[in-house]
Amino acid sequence: MTPPDSRIAALRRVITDLGSKLELDLAVRLWDGEAVPLGPRWSGDLALAINDPAAITKLLRKPRAATLFDLMAEGRIDLEGGSLLAFADRIGTRRTRGLLKQINTFAAIRALLPFLFGPGTPDRKLEGASHAYAGAQTARFEAGRDDTSLIQFHYDLSNEFYALFLDPEMVYTCAYFPHGDDSIAEAQQAKLDMICRKLRLQPGDRMLDIGCGWGGLICHAAQHYGAHAHGVTLSQAQYDFAMAKVKRLGLEDRVTIELRDFRSLAGMEFDKIASIGMYEAIGLDNREGYFRQIRSLLRPRGIYLHHAIARPMKKNEREFRKKRPEFAALVNYIFPGGELDHLGGSTDSMERNGFEIHDTENWREHYGRTCRIWTERLYANRAAAEAEVGAAKTRIWLLYLAGCAIAFERGTVCIFQTVATKRTRGPSGLPLTRSDLYPIPAA
Repeated sequence: MTPPDSRIAALRRVITDLGSKLELDLAVRLWDGEAVPLGPRWSGDLALAINDPAAITKLLRKPRAATLFDLMAEGRIDLEGGSLLAFADRIGTRRTRGLLKQINTFAAIRALLPFLFGPGTPDRKLEGASHAYAGAQTARFEAGRDDTSLIQFHYDLSNEFYALFLDPEMVYTCAYFPHGDDSIAEAQQAKLDMICRKLRLQPGDRMLDIGCGWGGLICHAAQHYGAHAHGVTLSQAQYDFAMAKVKRLGLEDRVTIELRDFRSLAGMEFDKIASIGMYEAIGLDNREGYFRQIRSLLRPRGIYLHHAIARPMKKNEREFRKKRPEFAALVNYIFPGGELDHLGGSTDSMERNGFEIHDTENWREHYGRTCRIWTERLYANRAAAEAEVGAAKTRIWLLYLAGCAIAFERGTVCIFQTVATKRTRGPSGLPLTRSDLYPIPAA
């Protein structure tokens, strides 16, 4: 058996060697309490804590992003002094990426061999943190994909938990920051208003919100634009909250909500339809049926607004469909059944299913700012979050939200709002310019 002190000594040497090359204002705190700086000028605040030597063993045996996510979710590796955002901000990207290429990976692994022969800790499942979805993640609706359980796993976590980081209206999609320094509440109101304006909502319009969440958009559309709004959701928690909100605001005559799969809607026709952050949950193999169903519910020349996260396209569809390692962790812990399309994939499918595309707008930097604010708010309320959903879930969500902020800020993922109409001959019904959305300054 390898003596425990030899493992600490080996890891200390590797960290010190890394620090001499990276020169970061960070440290690694070992399970015996010692902090080993990753550079000559550590401020003494941010440290990566390795709370279990078996975590190193597991990383050496399974050197994947998903392994690191698992270990951090379990608390065997933790962040001290700040969220993942604080670490990412301090590390940066370009400089560190170049320095990492100078590291002799083989030499580091060889130095850590004592961990491979030491005692390990068996893998342990986090109670309630993984999802027992046995089917393929892109299973077709027709094959019995259980979207209700997938959606409720994510959204029925706890309304009180979501309230710790969302705005007062509980809007859980990308906000819109017209002035750059707007509060999250102001930015979410601006987003709801922009959606209604892009839909060209008029009093009396019949509007459908697919995946209506906690009711923010449908209530805004009814209150401020006089629309008759109908929302559908598969989340019981969201349905209960939204119904109470409608009653509290006195909107029962203009807003209706159903706990229902939108695919079961039939014999109904709407002037305007919005899908805000719902498309990511359906699976790419279901996109044709998704847009076909939306078209069937839209009146001729009716307007559809599609708001969805997207990944950049690869050289071909086959390359695009390959999943990155971190996707496994995302599916396991956060969004079982979820997938991201590329912009062309969704717009091509919309055109194949009878839509005319008019406008596409990239809100990537808005979502980066949104997720950053959410992360900061949840981190500030982490004690309350742990009391509500447990320490493991709180760690998972802090990693998830911070990771999303980083991905949007760096351009790894994007988000697009696409405005389309049900294709018909003749005029589309949309204005010739977009001055109603973005006023032209006076000369």
